[in-house]
Amino acid sequence: MGRVLNRFRSVYWFETRQLVRLALPICGAQLAQAGMSVVDVMMTGRHSATSLAAVSVGSSLWMPLMLFMTGTLMGLTPIVAQLLGGQRHGAIRPAVHQALWIALVLGLLSALLLWSMVRPIFGMMDVPGQVAHASAGYLAAVAFGMPGIALFQALRAFSDGMNHTRPALWISLIGLTINIPANYALIYGGDGLVSLLGPWLPDGVQQLPALGALGCGIATALSMWTMAIAMAIYTHRTRHYQGIQLWQRLALPKWRGIRELLVVGVPIGVAIFVEVTLFTLIALFIASFGEVTVGAHQVALSYTTILFMLPMSLSMALTVRVGNTLGQQRMHHARLVAWNGIGVSVAVAVLNSLVLWITAAPVITLYTSNQAIQSLALSIIALAAIFQLSDSLQVNLAGALRGYKDTRVVMAITVLSYWLVGLGGGHWLGAQGMGGFCAPLGVHGYWIGLIAGLSTAAILLAWRLHAISRRYISDQESA
Repeated sequence: MGRVLNRFRSVYWFETRQLVRLALPICGAQLAQAGMSVVDVMMTGRHSATSLAAVSVGSSLWMPLMLFMTGTLMGLTPIVAQLLGGQRHGAIRPAVHQALWIALVLGLLSALLLWSMVRPIFGMMDVPGQVAHASAGYLAAVAFGMPGIALFQALRAFSDGMNHTRPALWISLIGLTINIPANYALIYGGDGLVSLLGPWLPDGVQQLPALGALGCGIATALSMWTMAIAMAIYTHRTRHYQGIQLWQRLALPKWRGIRELLVVGVPIGVAIFVEVTLFTLIALFIASFGEVTVGAHQVALSYTTILFMLPMSLSMALTVRVGNTLGQQRMHHARLVAWNGIGVSVAVAVLNSLVLWITAAPVITLYTSNQAIQSLALSIIALAAIFQLSDSLQVNLAGALRGYKDTRVVMAITVLSYWLVGLGGGHWLGAQGMGGFCAPLGVHGYWIGLIAGLSTAAILLAWRLHAISRRYISDQESA
């Protein structure tokens, strides 16, 4: 019994503490970045309905692009983590520089897409003219920030891989701090500043125009570049990265380094994009069910998304821990680290489910006072509490596999589980029903489909993690 307790304290408890230490700052950074979107919605909503609609429509276009870039650049994290674990510090700097080149290209391509493609897309979507004009201006401003946020994400992936996750938290908070006053000044203009601070402001400030959605886009781009510059300064000046000499000399683009990052990172970006489009398509499908159903779905999704930040952050931390251990050539311990992380994710899922059950009713009332929406949202959250386990499992299993640089199979499993089982099964249950067994289940059918899709992904990813961790051990033993 004593030996078991000693092993628990020295191995499992140690790994759990290391994992949580890495995950909590990541979670804070994710919440801070999500807070920028919340601020945008709140401030434009108080300006005008047109500005709110413009920002909402525009966000549905630039956010998937940003998430694809973020996912692709996340491929740098396991690369750096394995190099760090293997004490190959000299290879880290050129790997990061290749990621910066990729980030710059992805950022510029995203900006070009936002400048050139939004008008045709709005035409196909039959977006009202006034909203389309305001949203195009908003996206044109955000486009200037896309290279900045891409560079920030590349440097963040490097810092995470170096086991330093706190910088992303503090710099994300700096971005949020810039975003709030810039939003207020640019959205409401001089009149808004005078109403907030008084008539003592200089005449030049009082004459600032109220830019509405355009001002929100400018503030967003300003925050993006502030975060990129702050991260560059931090990685240059702090002692934590002195052994890497990241900014000593810029490495030119090299196909070998670029290819390695793209092979690892692009499948992550695609998997994240698939997940985003899954929820977008479900929202489109249930739009025909009426305003109450759409509202209840959005409330339930918003609340569960906030709680999902913790298991997602745990997943990103698990990538680092597994990558570090593999770089040290400790294949048996890497398997232990991975499955210990999965065990922690189960505990987090149970915690999230309890929080949902206990707080659902009061939290829903903060979103809306409509009794019909409250009642329907409560029934949806009851289903959401059930899928916390499969959701937490699948995202952390994927995080462990990213530590092994095994991302293409994860992408395939994600596409199969999300779109075929989750979306296909959900649409069948929601809109068609099961013939003589049950009538169409409406929005509940789509959420049952989500449970099925996430559970399928969790099962397949668990099989993959078992297989690949065994293969690494076998390859080392036979070497």
